[in-house]
Amino acid sequence: MATLNERKVAVVGCGFVGSASAFALMESGLFSEMVLIDVNKEKAEGEALDISHGLPFAKPVQIYAGDYKDAEDAAVVVVTAGAGQKPGETRLDLVKKNVGIFKSIIPEIAKYNTEGILLIVANPVDILTYAAAKLSGFPENRVFGSGTVLDTARLKYLLGEHLKIDSRSVHACIIGEHGDSEIAAWSSANVSGIPLNDFCEMRGHFEHEKSMKEIAENVKNSAYKIIEKKGATYYGIAMSVRRICEAIVRDEKSILPVSSIQHGEFGIDDVALSMPAIVGRSGVEGAVPIRLSDGEREALKASADTLKVVLKGVL
Repeated sequence: MATLNERKVAVVGCGFVGSASAFALMESGLFSEMVLIDVNKEKAEGEALDISHGLPFAKPVQIYAGDYKDAEDAAVVVVTAGAGQKPGETRLDLVKKNVGIFKSIIPEIAKYNTEGILLIVANPVDILTYAAAKLSGFPENRVFGSGTVLDTARLKYLLGEHLKIDSRSVHACIIGEHGDSEIAAWSSANVSGIPLNDFCEMRGHFEHEKSMKEIAENVKNSAYKIIEKKGATYYGIAMSVRRICEAIVRDEKSILPVSSIQHGEFGIDDVALSMPAIVGRSGVEGAVPIRLSDGEREALKASADTLKVVLKGVL
């Protein structure tokens, strides 16, 4: 087995999300080598060339198309490969299709690379993170999904717009499934340490329940809205991938709501979903306790149960 190259990333899947992620990672300056892997090697070669042509305006990085053997020394393997949902197709149909794809992809990665981190981005991300952990045989800390990192960014963005402040000063997160049963954890939300409702009142907003419901719905429906207007979402998730890779490569110990397998917290066990976690060089380095109301706890449990039903149908 090859020694890991801490400055190397592999991106598996060169569709919209994989290509946008590769571009965001090239711009980040985090890596000095990037291999793009796709079932359509010509597509991977084209993306590698196109992204490489921007290098004179960025930092040096060797970008090329390859196969699974080329990922053997990658510190991070970003998996975006999977089918998209077609009109008239149920979410469960998509799950079955993508779990099938993962059954061929993940063992191929694990055959060559046993020490890297598997970052799962393909959807439904929670189901596929669980599948990847089981199929790879990797320690659970090294297999996790992008989860609700993007949903959380959407929440911060919308709160920033609502309050007319820098979204980076908003501390709030989405937890649970990356999907329809996700939960906005309002109980622990704050703006620079000031409880959210107090800050809202400082900015002249008093209809808290109405605003919270509206904003949470907008976050949940963001992807549907974007897909309806332009066919796919990829820039937001690409920036999320970049952010997660930054936390890993720089060993930042950042707290991010990534999707990982849960073991008993809030009564949730043996299912992958998003909760705040410390992310660093060895992957998910520990869970972070979060304050939740009784209603939020119940909604989180319901989200986990929804995912468990889907898991039973496919694994």
